[in-house]
Amino acid sequence: MELELVTIISERFLKDDILKMIEERGSKGHTITDVEGEGSRGIRASEWEGKNVKIETIVNKETANKIIDEISELYFENYAVIVYSKTVRVVRGDKYI
Repeated sequence: MELELVTIISERFLKDDILKMIEERGSKGHTITDVEGEGSRGIRASEWEGKNVKIETIVNKETANKIIDEISELYFENYAVIVYSKTVRVVRGDKYI
Protein backbone atom coordinates (compact mmCIF):
# COMPACT_ATOMS: atom_id res chain seq x y z
CA MET A 1 0.00 0.00 0.00
CA GLU A 2 1.33 3.47 -0.85
CA LEU A 3 1.08 6.12 1.84
CA GLU A 4 2.88 9.36 2.69
CA LEU A 5 5.73 9.67 5.17
CA VAL A 6 5.48 13.21 6.57
CA THR A 7 8.63 14.50 8.26
CA ILE A 8 8.60 17.62 10.42
CA ILE A 9 11.80 19.06 11.89
CA SER A 10 11.20 21.77 14.46
CA GLU A 11 12.35 23.55 17.54
CA ARG A 12 11.82 21.32 20.57
CA PHE A 13 9.32 23.59 22.33
CA LEU A 14 6.84 23.14 19.45
CA LYS A 15 6.80 19.34 19.83
CA ASP A 16 3.64 18.98 21.94
CA ASP A 17 1.62 21.41 19.79
CA ILE A 18 2.69 19.66 16.60
CA LEU A 19 1.92 16.21 18.00
CA LYS A 20 -1.54 17.33 19.05
CA MET A 21 -2.19 18.84 15.63
CA ILE A 22 -1.11 15.78 13.61
CA GLU A 23 -3.19 13.53 15.85
CA GLU A 24 -6.23 15.78 15.35
CA ARG A 25 -5.68 15.59 11.57
CA GLY A 26 -5.74 11.78 11.60
CA SER A 27 -2.26 10.48 12.42
CA LYS A 28 -2.43 7.12 14.20
CA GLY A 29 1.15 7.30 15.51
CA HIS A 30 4.52 8.95 15.17
CA THR A 31 8.24 8.60 15.72
CA ILE A 32 10.31 11.31 17.40
CA THR A 33 14.07 11.67 17.06
CA ASP A 34 16.45 14.28 18.51
CA VAL A 35 18.33 15.93 15.66
CA GLU A 36 21.00 18.57 15.06
CA GLY A 37 21.77 20.59 11.99
CA GLU A 38 22.34 23.94 10.41
CA GLY A 39 20.15 25.87 8.02
CA SER A 40 19.06 29.35 7.02
CA ARG A 41 18.51 30.28 10.66
CA GLY A 42 22.02 29.10 11.59
CA ILE A 43 23.15 26.71 14.32
CA ARG A 44 21.20 26.67 17.57
CA ALA A 45 23.30 28.70 19.98
CA SER A 46 22.21 27.83 23.50
CA GLU A 47 22.31 24.48 25.23
CA TRP A 48 19.14 25.07 27.26
CA GLU A 49 17.07 25.03 24.04
CA GLY A 50 18.09 21.44 23.44
CA LYS A 51 18.25 19.66 20.14
CA ASN A 52 15.60 20.02 17.48
CA VAL A 53 13.10 17.21 17.04
CA LYS A 54 12.20 15.23 13.96
CA ILE A 55 8.61 13.99 14.00
CA GLU A 56 7.63 11.38 11.41
CA THR A 57 4.18 10.01 10.72
CA ILE A 58 2.73 7.79 7.99
CA VAL A 59 -0.68 8.88 6.72
CA ASN A 60 -2.77 8.93 3.57
CA LYS A 61 -2.19 11.64 0.94
CA GLU A 62 -5.15 13.79 2.04
CA THR A 63 -4.02 13.81 5.67
CA ALA A 64 -0.43 14.54 4.63
CA ASN A 65 -1.59 17.60 2.68
CA LYS A 66 -3.61 18.86 5.66
CA ILE A 67 -0.61 18.49 7.99
CA ILE A 68 1.78 20.18 5.56
CA ASP A 69 -0.60 23.09 4.94
CA GLU A 70 -1.20 23.67 8.63
CA ILE A 71 2.49 23.43 9.58
CA SER A 72 3.41 25.95 6.90
CA GLU A 73 0.60 28.32 7.91
CA LEU A 74 1.26 28.20 11.65
CA TYR A 75 5.04 27.99 11.92
CA PHE A 76 7.06 28.88 8.83
CA GLU A 77 7.09 32.65 9.32
CA ASN A 78 8.32 32.74 12.91
CA TYR A 79 10.02 29.44 13.72
CA ALA A 80 12.80 27.16 12.49
CA VAL A 81 10.55 24.44 11.02
CA ILE A 82 10.74 22.33 7.89
CA VAL A 83 8.20 19.81 6.64
CA TYR A 84 8.39 17.42 3.72
CA SER A 85 6.77 14.22 2.57
CA LYS A 86 7.47 11.32 0.30
CA THR A 87 5.45 8.43 -0.95
CA VAL A 88 6.36 5.16 0.75
CA ARG A 89 5.29 1.58 0.21
CA VAL A 90 4.13 0.21 3.54
CA VAL A 91 3.66 -3.40 4.55
CA ARG A 92 0.56 -3.64 6.75
CA GLY A 93 -0.45 -0.16 5.56
CA ASP A 94 -4.01 -0.55 6.82
CA LYS A 95 -2.54 -0.08 10.31
CA TYR A 96 -1.81 3.58 9.46
CA ILE A 97 -5.16 4.70 8.07
